[in-house]
Amino acid sequence: MRLEGQTAIVTGGASGIGAATCRRLGAEGAQVAVCDVNVQGAREVSADLGGHDYEMDVTSPYSVRHAVESVERDIGPVSILVNNAGTDWFGFFKDTDEDLWSRVVDINLMGVMRATHAVLPGMIERGGGRIVNVASEAGRVGSSGSAAYSAAKGGVIAFTKTIAREGGRFNVLCNAVAPGPIDTPLLNRATTELAGGLGEKVVKTMVGSTAVRRMGTPDEVAAAIAFLCSADASYVTGQTLGVSGGLGMI
Repeated sequence: MRLEGQTAIVTGGASGIGAATCRRLGAEGAQVAVCDVNVQGAREVSADLGGHDYEMDVTSPYSVRHAVESVERDIGPVSILVNNAGTDWFGFFKDTDEDLWSRVVDINLMGVMRATHAVLPGMIERGGGRIVNVASEAGRVGSSGSAAYSAAKGGVIAFTKTIAREGGRFNVLCNAVAPGPIDTPLLNRATTELAGGLGEKVVKTMVGSTAVRRMGTPDEVAAAIAFLCSADASYVTGQTLGVSGGLGMI
């Protein structure tokens, strides 16, 4: 029960890593607000966690701030933020366009910035908080078929370091996790969106590049996130923890 008495927001909490994180933080004692643009999915995840689910579209500043205000009204001041919401539309860079780049960056990078901007002043005023951003090994080593996604996740890593520097003196600790190939709906979509069997080849290459030669699970990422949210990580900030089976040994 490392997180007892904490109020946590998890964006993109309706599925995959987000859903696993909601359940893990809840099991560790936190009151968890499951936030997602997928309202029904968020409601299903929150059903066993106190029923705290909120619609949040991370591309909308109004939606983000409204959700944060609702959480703080219903549960209490936010002491943990997990910026997990993200997506990708797979395609080799030469076949993509600026509309796709904008959508991917808006969700994966700007969404992280919007949610952080909404909770950070309160954390500073109260003298502490934990922010964990879900980046990706793609942001450190690149990923074929995901140029804009890789760029956005690289931005998340840099943003994490900046918030750690600015928030440290207020005991606001900010870290990131960098998952590798994780068995989620997002990664599984790559096998169909990259035509001609290339999607399956890309995924197999990613898995083969790990030291452990397997995909990871959402629960394995959630365990790392829970550690970074806890007092066990009280002297850890500005770091990016690879949860990737050794894919990126940096």
